[in-house]
Amino acid sequence: MRTVRAVGTAVAGVLAGTGALHALWTVTPWPLRTPEEFADTVVGTGDGVPPAAACAAVAGLLGAAAYLVAAEAGAVPAVGPARLRRAGVRTVSAVLLTRGAGGLVVFGGGLARRSERFRRLDTRYYSPLCLALGAGAAAVAVAGTGDREPGPAVVAAA
Repeated sequence: MRTVRAVGTAVAGVLAGTGALHALWTVTPWPLRTPEEFADTVVGTGDGVPPAAACAAVAGLLGAAAYLVAAEAGAVPAVGPARLRRAGVRTVSAVLLTRGAGGLVVFGGGLARRSERFRRLDTRYYSPLCLALGAGAAAVAVAGTGDREPGPAVVAAA
């Protein structure tokens, strides 16, 4: 169970950090210098940073995902129904795995019109990171420790 907690903590930490970066992008293109450089590097198209509301929404979703993974891994106190939390972690995993694999096919394969810089970064970093985070979240979903409801075998043994 220590491995599940370590994986969940790592995945949740990266998700939370990414969420914080998206929250920061509601007001600045940092760490990039200009909105145009941001558009080329992070979005691959457009004129600058996406609307603040979009960045805030993504930041909120990433924060929620970080909590769900950390709680299911037993790294933070869990609240709410365990069944709902597990479904949330499975959803987080599915979204990240889909983004990772889809990014490699769509952006890496040149199916979507994006800048060369974005396609290179997506193939090398963004998509593989999503695949790794998705696999980690899947591992937590399968073997998580956060407030498990007893299954039939546990009830029968009692």
